[in-house]
Amino acid sequence: MDMVKFEHVESKVQEIRGVSVILDSDLAELYGVETRDINKAVKNNPDKFPSGYLMELTNLELDDLRGKFSTAKFVKTRVLPKAFTEKGLYMLATILKSPQAVQTTFAIIETFAKIRELSRNIKTLSGVQDKAEQQTLMRKSGEIIAEILDDELQTTDTETVVELNFAVLKFKHTIKKKGK
Repeated sequence: MDMVKFEHVESKVQEIRGVSVILDSDLAELYGVETRDINKAVKNNPDKFPSGYLMELTNLELDDLRGKFSTAKFVKTRVLPKAFTEKGLYMLATILKSPQAVQTTFAIIETFAKIRELSRNIKTLSGVQDKAEQQTLMRKSGEIIAEILDDELQTTDTETVVELNFAVLKFKHTIKKKGK
């Protein structure tokens, strides 16, 4: 079984109604099951998915997703997709227990944790006046970004440089390899 990569999970996270979620069809792909299996687990365990754990998309949100993705991904959709919040994903993990589901759950937990930490760092950075503290937050944020972009990094024998511009913030993170 292939290990689920952080980048693959991270690419599935979307923001709907201001909340980071993963759609049932994307979750099914990650877990190696059919979407109907995910929805069946929810239907058979309604008490495990209270408000805030998942949301059913509206027709307008589904139309918006169809516009966002130029693929045929949502063409055959007959039932409105469900979007799982982080809490809903954890709960689903208690129901789906295959080895792939367990490994995927680890990757999902790591993804949400990294996104939360990066978000906190960026928010904190805007209010920090101390240059040393700013540098520490920038370095930590750069490390998180480097982990997120893992496979896309271009490296040399001695260092890797990640540089991202977020309108008012610029992150530059250099990873230097120690000499032997």
